[in-house]
Amino acid sequence: MQLSKAGLDLIKRSEGFRGRVYRDVAGILTIGYGHKLLRNESFPDGINEARAAGLLEADVQFAERVVERLVKVPLTQGQFDALVDFCFNMGAGRLAESSLLRDLNSGRYEAAGDQLLLWDHAGAEINEGLKTRREAEHSLWHEGSGAQQAA
Repeated sequence: MQLSKAGLDLIKRSEGFRGRVYRDVAGILTIGYGHKLLRNESFPDGINEARAAGLLEADVQFAERVVERLVKVPLTQGQFDALVDFCFNMGAGRLAESSLLRDLNSGRYEAAGDQLLLWDHAGAEINEGLKTRREAEHSLWHEGSGAQQAA
C-alpha cells in the first residue's frame, strides 16, 4: 500500500515548508516538510521545495514500510494514510510501542482510531497544531469503506 494524495496533502499541510533548519515543537532540528536531520546531514544554505519534496518522499517511504511491518490486520486506505502520517510525525518507536497499535492488531479498529486523538501534546501541554493534525488523521481513519470494513 502507498500513501494517497490525501495523506501526502495532510503531511505537507501539517508540516508546512521551511527552507531553513528550525527546531520543531519537540526541539528536533528539522527542514523542508518536517524532515528530521540525521547526524550526517547539514543544510547550511537551506533547501528549495524540490529538494524538500525529495526528502519528504524518502521519509514517507520509510513510514510506509514501518506501518506495513508493524500492522498485522487489513487496513483501508484512510487508515493506512492516518498511520503513515502518525508515524511520520511521531516516529516509528512511538507507533511500535503504542496502545493504538495494540488495539489495531487486536482488531479493535474503532478504539485504535480513537487513540490517535490522544497524541496531541508537546510535553505536558496540548499543542493546537498536533490537535488539528490528530483530528485530521481521525477523519482519514473513518474515510472510505468504514473502519472495520478493511479492504
